Amino acid sequence: MPRYKDEPPGVRVYTVCDESRYLIVRNVPSLGCGDDLLKLFATYGDIEECKPMDAEDCDPFTDVYFIKFRLFSNARFAKRKLDEFVFLGNRLKVSYASQFESLADTKDKLETRRKEVLARLNSGRSKVPNIHSSVDLGEPSLVTAPLQPNLVSEQITSWQRTSSESQHISHVNESPITSVSSDKDYFASQSMNQTVRLVREKLNKIESSTEHLQVGPASKKPRIDNRRRI
Repeated sequence: MPRYKDEPPGVRVYTVCDESRYLIVRNVPSLGCGDDLLKLFATYGDIEECKPMDAEDCDPFTDVYFIKFRLFSNARFAKRKLDEFVFLGNRLKVSYASQFESLADTKDKLETRRKEVLARLNSGRSKVPNIHSSVDLGEPSLVTAPLQPNLVSEQITSWQRTSSESQHISHVNESPITSVSSDKDYFASQSMNQTVRLVREKLNKIESSTEHLQVGPASKKPRIDNRRRI
């Protein structure tokens, strides 16, 4: 039904007391399918009781069933999954039936929920690091003075590591470059050895040409100016 502008929106308060391990399933096809309905709900937990409710008002050609789970969590999960579920062509309407609970059932339900909430709170606290525990207990702080020697030792070791690396690099740079003989065959394949020889010959030609260019200008004699000065 559409809501008028002047009417306030409908607000429904949901509490833990609304939950129950007793469920009422409506809009079940009247085809004698109680066993099939029991198997469907039994996939979500142990069921203690499942029976039709003949005294309940229902639509034509439909039945109403009463289901009692052993655990509240199983009933909650079954209601969330099977409400509006299509069963033999009809959409099931699952609702809690807390009016059938006894006082012991209500106490057990509230105690179970209290344990669940405490477990969630404790799991959330365990993820947060306890930084101020030593300060609250009056223990000496381990952040200021004891860390200074460790910091100095780490700086010394890092300096030694960098100096050793620089010495190793300088030693590598100063090491003489050894030449490899071009007459020796280093590969099992003759084509590879021939390719190596050709490359070496080209490199030798390039090296000799560069040496000739460097030596050429130095061999020229300086010119003597014999012109007469006036």
